[in-house]
Amino acid sequence: MTAKNEAKFWIKNSITIKFIVIGIIILALLIPAEMIKNLIHERNGLRNNVVSEVSYKWGNPQTIAGPIITIPYKQYFKKDKEIIEKINYAQFLPEELNVKGTINPEIRYRSIYKVVVYNANLNFSGSFNKPDFSLWNIPESDILWNEATLSIRIPDMRGIKDVITVKWDKHKYDVNPGINTPNTNYTGVSTLIDINKSDNFNFQFDLNINGSESLNFIPVGKQTNVDLNSEWTDPSFEGSFLPNNRDISEAGFSAGWKVLHLNRSYPQQWIGDKYTIDESSFGVKLLLPVDHYQKSLRSVKYAIMFIALTFLIFFFTEILNKKRIHPIQYLLVGLGLSVFYTLLVSLSEQISFNLAYLIASFSIISLITAYSYSLLKSKKLTAIVALVLIILYVFLFTVIQLQDYSLLLGSIGLFIALAIVMYLSRKVDWYSNLTSSNSSDV
Repeated sequence: MTAKNEAKFWIKNSITIKFIVIGIIILALLIPAEMIKNLIHERNGLRNNVVSEVSYKWGNPQTIAGPIITIPYKQYFKKDKEIIEKINYAQFLPEELNVKGTINPEIRYRSIYKVVVYNANLNFSGSFNKPDFSLWNIPESDILWNEATLSIRIPDMRGIKDVITVKWDKHKYDVNPGINTPNTNYTGVSTLIDINKSDNFNFQFDLNINGSESLNFIPVGKQTNVDLNSEWTDPSFEGSFLPNNRDISEAGFSAGWKVLHLNRSYPQQWIGDKYTIDESSFGVKLLLPVDHYQKSLRSVKYAIMFIALTFLIFFFTEILNKKRIHPIQYLLVGLGLSVFYTLLVSLSEQISFNLAYLIASFSIISLITAYSYSLLKSKKLTAIVALVLIILYVFLFTVIQLQDYSLLLGSIGLFIALAIVMYLSRKVDWYSNLTSSNSSDV
């Protein structure tokens, strides 16, 4: 045999060269895996656009802040020997704020996507002390008591479904859109109020409002109590404060919060826009039971492990049983494994994720098992391939479901797989070729 023919023979039959070629194929198959990730992000983005569109028409997530009393006063300063008068605004928060309400959820459909929206019937009640300007040494004569307003901040005004009437002691006031405080971007409603005849004021009003995904509150009361209930069975309590008590069952949930002014970073009264109160919001988010895009994306992250382990099965079959498998056949098996993820994404958009996973995995296992039999011509070796694939897909499904322990379980699984590979390869003669005896007692 000439040197040229010997080189060709070595390249064709070398175990090391074959292993390197398989590694190159695995790396090449990362390209479709990355394309599938982009597809999942694209479909998820399309879903988010649908959610935004439906939410915009029904009502966006709502964060209610109020009621808040705003009182203007005169402020004087000297400029070029001239006394300039300026109107400034003082903000006062309630002594007690109680909110009780029911959230009525509803699923809206747009194409194949689901959006959770709600209608909330809320009752607000509580009390204010008469605003005290003595803290700032502002003369009584400079306070514009007759221009005092009560405001309620509502981010999406389109969600308001009924007229809001505020009961203020013995008076009733219908609110108007807009908040009478300059230099703020807040939206909401407000009304003029009478605060000259008492040292303590009780208020009460109902708010019928539409929103989507989440309902939050800002604890403006010196003591804020919020009690919510709903028939939604998958709530997520979010924000700066968790509920003091909650009950979640198949019939829905109920939750109660109690927040003191000492738990916040802003006082009961201030001047101008000195404090930002939005960061103290809390409330509930209505979760859809399954986020199949997130689960599909997590499954794709294990694509390299699936492809590598499946290829190792065929590789050791070649070495230990003298079954020649062409690199193109490796590539076809790898593409079959990649198709699993597109099947999973497309099916999970139509049916439940678990059922989609079962159908997709069964289809791919059947496909690769049948193809393996045509390559290996052995029922025993084909059964081994099928068994390993079943174990891999059961393992992946378990990892996806156990989100909190996915890293731990994945690490253990990789360790076991590596240990098996090292055991099977411990006596392989990597300098030998595929046609000669290259292992013993494996």
